[in-house]
Amino acid sequence: METVAWDGTATPRPEVHAVRGAARGGVPVPLSILDLVTVSAGSTAVEAVRTSTELAGLAEHLGYHRMWVAEHHSTPDIGSSSPAVLLAHLAARTTTSRLGAGGVMLPNHPPLVVAEQFGTLEALHPGRFDLGIGRAPGTGPAAMAALRRSPAEFDQQLDELLGFLDGDPFAGVHAVPGPIQAGAAGGTGEVSRPPVWILGSSERGARLAGRRGLPFALAYHLEPGNLATALRAYRDAFRPSATLAEPYAIVSVWVVAAETRRQAERLMRPVGLGVLRMTQGVPSLVPSPEEAERYPYTDSLRGSPGSGHRPYRVRCFTRWRMPVCWRRGC
Repeated sequence: METVAWDGTATPRPEVHAVRGAARGGVPVPLSILDLVTVSAGSTAVEAVRTSTELAGLAEHLGYHRMWVAEHHSTPDIGSSSPAVLLAHLAARTTTSRLGAGGVMLPNHPPLVVAEQFGTLEALHPGRFDLGIGRAPGTGPAAMAALRRSPAEFDQQLDELLGFLDGDPFAGVHAVPGPIQAGAAGGTGEVSRPPVWILGSSERGARLAGRRGLPFALAYHLEPGNLATALRAYRDAFRPSATLAEPYAIVSVWVVAAETRRQAERLMRPVGLGVLRMTQGVPSLVPSPEEAERYPYTDSLRGSPGSGHRPYRVRCFTRWRMPVCWRRGC
């Protein structure tokens, strides 16, 4: 492929790897964003989606490598329940950034539906999407029942999904848009499909990604103690595939950017209070920093996230004159 300039001169277009995408900027480790479309106290889901849309445009302008959205259900402070719908909107409001699901919880959906949703996204905006797949419910038992969560084995569902995306029909059924249209009478050309990533927080998901030769996304923000063992398991289990010749992984980390360490800790407290309320079964929107600071923690809860009693280790990086503090479990 070539790029033709205004004066008619043509230059080769750099090859874009199906998984890695195109380089954006010169940082040694590409930075990306995982967005939950959080709904804060005093705001609405409408405002949350609008903010996420603005974030997608800003991320593209600043050169972030990817922006993914998650899947959660029956959680008041999260507005990201339909990744495919959100991605269609974000793609229409951006032009070059790579977007994706981080991820679709496959047991919540028939594999055919997922394949056709992302086949449609690929037809709308070819080459811009990643399809991250997870096995967790992304919700509680009641919502799992409402979703009619599939009892089928995850590996079986993954086989069906990959088959639909690659044009290998299940019981004679093809996903459309998809490869069947290129191979049917009158069809021309090839049909692209988004790369599939395996999401996980432990060695189990890491080994599955490795055995399949698929890229792996590690939820370090959920299980910080598993970083080294999970990545090692992924590399040890990796087998080259048509998708990847060598292992390729993403690690997700909670990050708060502020002028000082104290400000970063203050901004992190609402997240901790939200987690505490979730474990207590108290539905709520994301509290403000002021509400989190005023929260009356009892002695038994002083070690809980967000209490201000250092339940997390804090590390600060001051490059570019801007401290970036991230927290992880001790």
